[in-house]
Amino acid sequence: MGGNGGWLARVGADPQARAREIGHAHSAFVATHQLAAGGGTGLREVVAQSWLRSSDARVDQAVDPPVTLTDGDLAAYREAHPLARVIDVLRQIVGTAADDGDHLMAVSDASGRLLWVEGNRAARARAARINFVEGALWDEAHAGTNAPGTALALDHEVQIFATEHFRQPVQDWTCAAAPIHDPATGRILGVIDVTGGDIVANPHSLALVRAAARACEAALWLPGERPDLGVPVLTAAPSVREGARLRALGRPEGLLTLADGGEIRLTRRHTELLIMLMLHQDGLTGEQLSDLLYQAPANPTTLRVELARLRRVIGDLVASRPYRLTAPLRADFLDVAAALHRGDLPAALAGYSGPLLPSSEAPAVCSHRRWLDTRLRAAVLASTRPETVRAWADGPGFNDLQVWERLAAIAPNGSPCRGVALARRGELRAEWGLV
Repeated sequence: MGGNGGWLARVGADPQARAREIGHAHSAFVATHQLAAGGGTGLREVVAQSWLRSSDARVDQAVDPPVTLTDGDLAAYREAHPLARVIDVLRQIVGTAADDGDHLMAVSDASGRLLWVEGNRAARARAARINFVEGALWDEAHAGTNAPGTALALDHEVQIFATEHFRQPVQDWTCAAAPIHDPATGRILGVIDVTGGDIVANPHSLALVRAAARACEAALWLPGERPDLGVPVLTAAPSVREGARLRALGRPEGLLTLADGGEIRLTRRHTELLIMLMLHQDGLTGEQLSDLLYQAPANPTTLRVELARLRRVIGDLVASRPYRLTAPLRADFLDVAAALHRGDLPAALAGYSGPLLPSSEAPAVCSHRRWLDTRLRAAVLASTRPETVRAWADGPGFNDLQVWERLAAIAPNGSPCRGVALARRGELRAEWGLV
């Protein structure tokens, strides 16, 4: 058994030849239930181990995964599932791409049961022939090696290419999937998957599902979020600092601008504390706040000391029991999120001066940073305005091949913008080894 052991399928310049090569190894394994040593196929370790688990589970090549929920039972189960809160986030990030191409978006629960299967109508009809349908169980024990099932088994995003699937009826498909976790407990809630043909066997599909999973986890942090974006709704309250605004995008530390024009420079930790309190308007216990900010369990005294220091800097803007803001506080990252929510992408891009507090390693700040960047990128990729896509491509998207490909596709023929896009696309494709 050779291998790169990676999560990304490496298919080379000739996917069909690579599929045949892996197919020979698969046929030998199915016949002998043993992995050939030194077979020279370059079979990934992640696939080899999944084949072994599938074989141990006695997955039958001739038996499709069972459908265990249908009709009203399925609808009721989906409605009560935590991922129902963020299904629109997934549709906006992944579903658009599935609708535009000959592939599918699928979302499963933590047991591998498919809850939503959406996308191209013809692709859905083909997938139904292998029972890749809502209500079916696609964990490894019932479906063998496949991206949703293997992502669940390993708790890691993974791509499964063609003949890497354990069951032969599934080998016409390629898929990429990533687990989605409960941000409060870390347990797996389910999986987001993109399934299609050989075109899915590229780095973009794996990056897409990974970003979508992180965006969902970020949205799940927010109480009372809007179902499409997870933008928190700030309620008015009597304010001792009416009009104060936090700047935290593209900055190592926050800057609080007061209504009278004064400024307060904050430490990174104080900025993290304010960001969390702005995103949780109902307040947080000390334990909850500690879990959001620290990568490992922290001494409660440490948090109390930081909050006391913050109060000395900004006065009574922060109250305790629970910890909360006593007045509305505006922020550049919330302005960008609000612009996205109302569909004003130019305003969102104009207000975006960089990632949210990029030096922060606080788990919840990192999650919200990824969520905001993912939403912006998804909106840019859906835009039909070359100047809007160019604004992102010249900045955060400079090394993003998919963004330059989008710009090349929508820029007018013969325009300087299209010429630049084609040139940069060529550079990036060469760097990826795609030419």
